[in-house]
Amino acid sequence: MCGKRHKRSFSRLEVVLIVFLALMIAVTVALLVVHFLTQENSSSNDYDDPLPTQKPSNDVSGGYLLGAGRADCTGPVAEIPLMGYANPDQVGGGLLTRLYSRAFIVAEPDSSKRVVFVSIDIGMVSQRLRLEVLKELKSKYGELYRQDNVILSGTHTHSGPGGYFQYTLFWITSKGLIKPSLNAIVKGIVKSIDIAHQNLKRGRLFINRGTVENSQINRSPYSYLQNPAFEQNRYSSNTDKEMVMLKMVDENGHDLGLISWFAVHPVSMNNTNRLVNSDNVGYASLLFEQEKNKGMLSGEGSFVAAFASSNLGDVSPNTNGPFCVNTGESCDNPQSTCPVGGAAMCMAMGPGTDMFDSTRIIGQNIYSKAKELYANASQEITGPLSSAHQWVNMSDVQVELNATHTVKTCKPALGYSFAAGTIDGVGALNFTQGSVEGDPFWDQIRDQLLGEPSNETKACHEPKPVLFSTGEMTWPHPWHPDIVDVQIATIGSLAIVAVPGEFTTMSGRRLREAVKLEFDSHGTAGMDVVIAGLCNVYTHYITTYEEYQVQRYEAASTIYGPHTLSAYLQLYRGLARAIATNTVQDLPSGPEPPFFNITSFTLVPAVIPDRTPVNKTFGDVLQEVRQHYRVGEVAEVTFVSANPRNSAENMTEHNFLTVETYVNGSGKWQVVRNDASWDTRFYWTKGSLGQSNATIEWHIPNGTEPGIYRIRYFGHYKKILMPINPFEGISSTFEITSL
Repeated sequence: MCGKRHKRSFSRLEVVLIVFLALMIAVTVALLVVHFLTQENSSSNDYDDPLPTQKPSNDVSGGYLLGAGRADCTGPVAEIPLMGYANPDQVGGGLLTRLYSRAFIVAEPDSSKRVVFVSIDIGMVSQRLRLEVLKELKSKYGELYRQDNVILSGTHTHSGPGGYFQYTLFWITSKGLIKPSLNAIVKGIVKSIDIAHQNLKRGRLFINRGTVENSQINRSPYSYLQNPAFEQNRYSSNTDKEMVMLKMVDENGHDLGLISWFAVHPVSMNNTNRLVNSDNVGYASLLFEQEKNKGMLSGEGSFVAAFASSNLGDVSPNTNGPFCVNTGESCDNPQSTCPVGGAAMCMAMGPGTDMFDSTRIIGQNIYSKAKELYANASQEITGPLSSAHQWVNMSDVQVELNATHTVKTCKPALGYSFAAGTIDGVGALNFTQGSVEGDPFWDQIRDQLLGEPSNETKACHEPKPVLFSTGEMTWPHPWHPDIVDVQIATIGSLAIVAVPGEFTTMSGRRLREAVKLEFDSHGTAGMDVVIAGLCNVYTHYITTYEEYQVQRYEAASTIYGPHTLSAYLQLYRGLARAIATNTVQDLPSGPEPPFFNITSFTLVPAVIPDRTPVNKTFGDVLQEVRQHYRVGEVAEVTFVSANPRNSAENMTEHNFLTVETYVNGSGKWQVVRNDASWDTRFYWTKGSLGQSNATIEWHIPNGTEPGIYRIRYFGHYKKILMPINPFEGISSTFEITSL
């Protein structure tokens, strides 16, 4: 815990940044207000009355019906802010790997009882996204797939396009609601569920668990140490190292898919990255799917492997820990600051030579453990399906701590340390973690621009010094959600607890234990409880009460106050009790979330007509490949390009590139890589007056067959008063020789 702030002076750069920040917020809010004053404020909901939650069935014999499906949800890869680090400078500029929605359906063969789990390569699931998906599912399937039996979980990659939120706070760095981004994710999720639905067949489920080493650290160990010593002593580590893996096979034992839950932030790719990608857990998915879908390109094949998020709130993959980037010394201290440069210089480093290598190493570790667990999974999951869901006003939950003490949650608010960021991605203005007092300078700026927090909010959130009182900010729409989903789905002895945010390690342990004890105490012993993170609506972080007191980043981002975890424990115990006692139908559905009437609004500039250099056409080569390469080298070619948003907004699952090899004897070219492949990279560089270049790299991997190759580029250009047209470019051929 830090003490009072000392009076300080600001450098010329800090003054410029402060003025820029103030202007950016003021202009953004003003534009949003002007836009929405011309529209209806909101419609309370576009949906019919909520459907009743499903009642557990009798025991299931003969296995389940199982289906798995994968669909592209990448969206625009250029000019769209990436979602995760809240860095306005981190705007998409190309593609490393495609993003996918991976859906799994478990159904009882002789009834309509179903559970759907979807893991999506996005930062988090937003409320707007979930509501639109549920609306699409209802139009297709009626009451089969509903809010109670469909779980949507984000992997939490920080390298996917943003712009799919309806709450104002997330518009500041995402530049509004970006329909092409939102639509791509909605369509991808629904299509993956469609495929899983079409693929339903009789099968069996197996569960296994094991320890993943050398892949995570606790990035807020000083917060973790605030938890009771007796509680810490029950665990061997300050992170959850256990991976839980669910294996799916058909009735003949043929592989269908897997879901793995493991707690680690997908932030191996840091906040300087501008290539859209699925980070370390996405790389693990690609490795497993390539292993099972032999002979198929990345993103193809029937086997689906999802590496889903869990209680990753304080868990970093940057295993070398925090160091001062300017001096090289450790900054593993309570405020994560450096002697020279302060908090802005303190960054955690991954195990690799760069962020790409670190992503590969962590992803390989996760994949390797999952492969081992999959091969040895023998504990079968059997039994009935059930699910329970409620909407809850998290701004006003009464929590019974014991027989004599009752507390409540708060209206949403973010603390000072929220602006500090973390050792995985620091803030911009040298705020520090562990701030338990405000700063008059920033308070004054906030009060003038956004309004002063009420005394009630300040008192409710203590000891958090409130930086943004988002629960009291409502223009042009509320800045944070009040209505939140809580949900549990059970598949036999497996309970999936879908949480609407990022639980820290100890918060997750308490939640798992509370749910398990609730099942045990009502005659359903031996449940395997897993936490699925970042589900259904995003509410930032959830720390323990003790961690909250020292106000590092995760605590400052616990938006409903110090008793947030206690409220969730109470709510999820209620869901578990209802399932265990067969009284799900008696649960009140709760207040429905709003669906704001936002047709489209974004500060992302419109795509301007594309132009080429003099005497060039789209797809012409500007810089050729070399004639010869060896394994381990990088083949690189640059083309005359057009804005990639033309492709994303007008095509489905569009490939920007292929790598092809010449097949001797047939006279044909065979595709061996696409833009979903880990070893290809697509960089887009915007020039002036509508001109741009595309550079494609192929990092030639071990095992590449010697032969003749070429690289093809695919795009779409836009001209004034003309339809968008496709084009392509082809590199010269090049030869790969053995070492």
